[in-house]
Amino acid sequence: MAKLVIVESPNKVRSIQAYLGDDYVVDSSVGHIRDLPRGADQVPEKYKGKAWARLGVDIENGFEPVYVVSAEKKPQITKLKKLLKEADELVLATDEDREGEAIAWHLLDELKPKVPVKRIVFNEITKEAIQRAIANPRDVDMDLVDAQETRRILDRLYGYEVSPVLWKKVMSGLSAGRVQSVATRLVVERERERMAFTAASYWDLEATFDAGEGHEPRLFGAKLAALDGKRVANGSHFDNEGRLKGKGDVAHLDEEKARALAAALEGRDFTVRSVESKPYTRRPYAPFRTTTLQQEASRKFGFGAQRTMSVAQRLYEGGFITYMRTDSVTLSQTAIAAARAQVKELYGDAYLPEEPRVYTGKVKNAQEAHEAIRPAGESFRTPRQTGLSGDELRLYELIWKRTVASQMRDAQGDQVTIRIGARTSGGEDVVFQSSGRTITFHGFLKAYVESSEDPDAADDDQQTKLPVLAEGDHVTATDLEAAGHQTKPPARYTEASLIKELEEREIGRPSTYASIVNTIQNRGYVYKKGTALVPAWIAFSVVRLMERHFGRLIQYDFTAELEDVLDEISHGREDRVAVLQSFWAGEGEGNTGLKRLVDNLPDIDAREIATFEIGEGIHLRVGRYGPYLEGPPMVTGKDGTQQPTRANVPEDLPPDELTVEKAKELLANPAGMERELGTHPETGRVIVVKNGRYGPYVTEVLPEDAPKSEKPRTASLFSSMSPDTVTLEDAVKLLTLPRVVGTDTDGQEITAQNGRYGPYLKKGTDSRSLDSEEQLFTLTEEQARAIYAQPKTFGRRSAKPPLKELGEDPVSGKPIVAKDGRFGPYVTDGEYNATLRKDDDIETLTHERAVELLAERRAKGPAKKGAKKTTKKTAAKKSTAKKTTTKKTSTKSAAKKP
Repeated sequence: MAKLVIVESPNKVRSIQAYLGDDYVVDSSVGHIRDLPRGADQVPEKYKGKAWARLGVDIENGFEPVYVVSAEKKPQITKLKKLLKEADELVLATDEDREGEAIAWHLLDELKPKVPVKRIVFNEITKEAIQRAIANPRDVDMDLVDAQETRRILDRLYGYEVSPVLWKKVMSGLSAGRVQSVATRLVVERERERMAFTAASYWDLEATFDAGEGHEPRLFGAKLAALDGKRVANGSHFDNEGRLKGKGDVAHLDEEKARALAAALEGRDFTVRSVESKPYTRRPYAPFRTTTLQQEASRKFGFGAQRTMSVAQRLYEGGFITYMRTDSVTLSQTAIAAARAQVKELYGDAYLPEEPRVYTGKVKNAQEAHEAIRPAGESFRTPRQTGLSGDELRLYELIWKRTVASQMRDAQGDQVTIRIGARTSGGEDVVFQSSGRTITFHGFLKAYVESSEDPDAADDDQQTKLPVLAEGDHVTATDLEAAGHQTKPPARYTEASLIKELEEREIGRPSTYASIVNTIQNRGYVYKKGTALVPAWIAFSVVRLMERHFGRLIQYDFTAELEDVLDEISHGREDRVAVLQSFWAGEGEGNTGLKRLVDNLPDIDAREIATFEIGEGIHLRVGRYGPYLEGPPMVTGKDGTQQPTRANVPEDLPPDELTVEKAKELLANPAGMERELGTHPETGRVIVVKNGRYGPYVTEVLPEDAPKSEKPRTASLFSSMSPDTVTLEDAVKLLTLPRVVGTDTDGQEITAQNGRYGPYLKKGTDSRSLDSEEQLFTLTEEQARAIYAQPKTFGRRSAKPPLKELGEDPVSGKPIVAKDGRFGPYVTDGEYNATLRKDDDIETLTHERAVELLAERRAKGPAKKGAKKTTKKTAAKKSTAKKTTTKKTSTKSAAKKP
């Protein structure tokens, strides 16, 4: 009989099966096999009617959870039970974090094996790692299981008790979450800071000096640093309200003063007053952990956290990197040896430090996998050796470079600061300062340079060379310019910086950050503008309610403390029931439990929660269909009473840009407000222009006796038109749309239409975009047929011409061409595509190299297609399967080694 090995992901099965051989059968749980009930229909019949049933947690008896095997997971459980009957041993090989440990226990509890059980863990999918894990089994760690289960119950209690309050007082369909709500609060608070921000103006002088012949470089720049012994104000000298800090020590220049100084320095003598030189040393960055990988992938590639983790998951399952959910920056001795060997091979002995570098993490209670993210194996493959392409290649190369660089020597150089002084014609003393850096030994920077969130920040390998000068040397000012500046509001969070902030506040864990960032966007609390995270007005309402009525639950320190408590449970130092009881019922004055908060909620004014003052009598309200403004002037309503003017707020307008001036502009042309254009020459009906939720449009006014089923004709204004200037003639023309252009060769009618996303042609279900709105009226039947004769591009532009022709492929006999694709240049023979490696260059690419790339790609076989679709269909057919339920017993049993 064989031994049954169960892993989490089906993507691991094939490679692990190959490493273990025929004595083992490897299958997967396909993630979690069971969870708390997701709705009332999943609550087992025997628990229905109990006060706690909707929670799926028996709060009256030790917070015991009720677990349900969902319909879609039951077929997999049946399969695993069948395989277990034919096995003489069960090996639980789920991931080594808390989630993986919990899945292992759930499998144990659900399968109820009668054969010996082993628990194994590994942090890379290589033959050596798998065989080492098999040789070193352990028990299921019940402390880790308890920690995961406690987290799950906390999240369930929080979400199921607080979310209904949001439904009643803000908007239906909203959700609250233990970490999700705190993350939303961070984004909202940053926007509040931006809204309250007052810009300050300050000026300085920028100079170009000539060091004279024989100096390299001869010309160099400098900025005014001091005036009569006082530092010249820069952006750091102002607070967020535009006030100058430390007024007595700082000289604040305005435009007039700066220009006067520049004029008073014309023709004056400038002398070097000091030259300060000190050594520059930059140590390598630590290897990646989950959050730093997410941040750097965002900065370098623009990847969102979820995309980074999806790519990393594929790399891990493919055996290319170690486990990607980790708090640790530690490298194993094997990894250190591999990295040092590669440093010596690729860069030489000069770049290899005498002793290996050892990194220790600063993350409190690091509890996930116990090694940094690095290339897998006892020796590292270079990116070219992996055969990867696209996102996988880019992320692997990033991880590989960072790991290798972490075992290289420091970068070294010199930092020089030159201070140059002069006196103005009015006797004022001025000092200019110039700073430079030269790198004399690049060290680890030869392999890897980290990116920065700040676009104005200098990269670590950036050099600024200054001339060699000595105190007392004279220089000449070739240019003096007065330069004005304004302070900037705090930058909005990006996905990367929000994750960094959460980690620094010790909120959440690496395995949760990607889903948190995704959730707050999917719930509509936050949206992206470029890479910046912008809070929607609905988020302001939610955070306001939470701050007033669930203040403790949304405090940063409280959320971080809960993470500490979960860590204590994972180490066996805290009791899970006591923790849950404290969270639910509270203890003492300072600890108000969740139940007490919900049961004693005061009467909440929903309108007040959703109302925000803009200024000058204008208010923003968060309505059922989005945010809108109310304010002057007063208008007569349908019931004859005086009512404030209303105007919809564009969904993509960031809150900090909704100034009083912008609000007045929107109220001057509100949604629903109409302007009569005249009478239609053919129908005799009145035509009006209106401003709607999706922009301005023209429509006809139906007579009072019109049938209820009749709808008025409407047409959106072209992008070149304005509600203030559109004419009756324009409106009549617009109302002819959609226009029948003619018929295609197959007899189907073609119409020209104007949609929300621009002008297009429609033939049956086949639509094609047009280049301009004017084509809606000018396009002929012949031109329309020509458009439909072309293959559909599905939003992409027509195929680009080849970058280079490289001759015939010796295998396929077809011509090889180089093309520019979505993920960069590649070569193709029409059957196989091979992405160019980083070191390949289109200009120097040879026929031989192209043949080599295609041969590597061909060796992998054709791309598999259709597997996912088949799986989905199979799951759908079995969706009616019955659910299996389990109420977890108070005493859990762990797997024991035989």
